[in-house]
Amino acid sequence: MSNIVVVFDFDKTIIDCDSDNWVIDELGFTDLFNQLLPTMPWNSLMDKLMMELHSNGVTIEEIEKVLHRIPIHHRIIPAIKSAHALGCDLRIVSDANVFFIETILKHLGISECFSEINTNPGYVNEEGRLRILPYHDFNKVSHGCPLCPPNMCKGLIIDRIQSSISEVDNNKRFIYLGDGIGDYCPSLRLKERDFMMPRKNFPAWDLICKDPSLLKAEIHGWIDGEELEQILMKLINKIMIEENAQFISSDCKLQSLSITVHETLPKALSVRP
Repeated sequence: MSNIVVVFDFDKTIIDCDSDNWVIDELGFTDLFNQLLPTMPWNSLMDKLMMELHSNGVTIEEIEKVLHRIPIHHRIIPAIKSAHALGCDLRIVSDANVFFIETILKHLGISECFSEINTNPGYVNEEGRLRILPYHDFNKVSHGCPLCPPNMCKGLIIDRIQSSISEVDNNKRFIYLGDGIGDYCPSLRLKERDFMMPRKNFPAWDLICKDPSLLKAEIHGWIDGEELEQILMKLINKIMIEENAQFISSDCKLQSLSITVHETLPKALSVRP
């Protein structure tokens, strides 16, 4: 296992569209979605639309088939598999939902590459209807972050991941990949030895470009899946080379100290009072 934690957003990062919009559009409920959008938070709207789908006879199997057709750049899966094979700890932090994400990852054959998925709960209830709930229950208490939507603050999730990891290993380094407004907050939580990979000309990139000095992490923009793979592999390789250099340097210092001790100790023992 390497000292690298790679955190992926999901929509428009791993896949090449918004999974919520994809399902609604493919199943023919775009007009109703646009009609209801101004009236409620996005997360609540998706739960409402899933009820409408169920009421109109759309089955869970039909939703799964739509998710199996979701567009993804052909270099994304190799990038994920390569990072996993190199021992990186891969995680997802997404404002989609667990049902959509797990269905897609399973279909793509990359579920086992991720150690953790942080997203909105989604489950099929006893009536066979898909329920989508908020990650933070904003009806009970606010997460208090002005940068993020009411149902999810990704910055708080990154804080938790950082804290849980630092209790075990303080040398972990993060690479965060994302595109949306919600990915800006976690970019501000990254540290000096970390890397932020925002998708160019998307909201997170635009916000970062307004004042890049607000980020401690090194910034590397990307355009598509091919560039994502190239930059991600380059950064992983860079971190591993630095880790090996530190290991060799520490080993050389210990070896030098050992030689010095072995040379000095006999002389010290030979001195008589």
